[in-house]
Amino acid sequence: MSPANPIRSSHHRIILIRHARPEVSRKGLFSASAARQYTSDYDAASVEQFVLSHEAIPYKEIKKVHCSTLIRSQLTAKAIFGPDTNLVIDHTFREFERRVFSLPLLKLPISLWLLAARIAWFLGFNSSGIETFRQARQRAKAAAALLVNDAEQNQTAVLVAHGLLNFFIRKALQRMGWKIIEKGGRGYLGVTVLEKEPIA
Repeated sequence: MSPANPIRSSHHRIILIRHARPEVSRKGLFSASAARQYTSDYDAASVEQFVLSHEAIPYKEIKKVHCSTLIRSQLTAKAIFGPDTNLVIDHTFREFERRVFSLPLLKLPISLWLLAARIAWFLGFNSSGIETFRQARQRAKAAAALLVNDAEQNQTAVLVAHGLLNFFIRKALQRMGWKIIEKGGRGYLGVTVLEKEPIA
């Protein structure tokens, strides 16, 4: 049976995949220091075992996969496409930075710490010493351009990266005329596929 979204020879295709779930516990309440340690552990963690079978991914044709410098991206890429896949590791594809701010004596679920950190960062109140939201959006545009260049040369470009980064790459690609043919969301192992017909 042929896949529902076969690659059409006249179209370029970009496939964005979010990494698998990291093996780090989110249970319990976290102080600010524990929340900061969680973010460090999350960036260093391995990923849970999984099987990803998606009809829009031409597994046998993919020989090169873009990924970030974070280990969860690389481990996910190898698990999906095999250990011999050529990983193109680039800091451009790293997840947007986050920093938990200090609130002494307060303990919260980790999801609230991360949400508060993100909202403050979006608003420009929590970016001292790290990449700003504006800089991150510019990096997402640069990441989109790298993928477009690869897709134009090789017909299909694949990125295994991160939820927020992939979201802004998708937005940048749409502004460049790329059309979504498969939208998998920002959950773990979410797959989004975009296509564009080459300019004659």
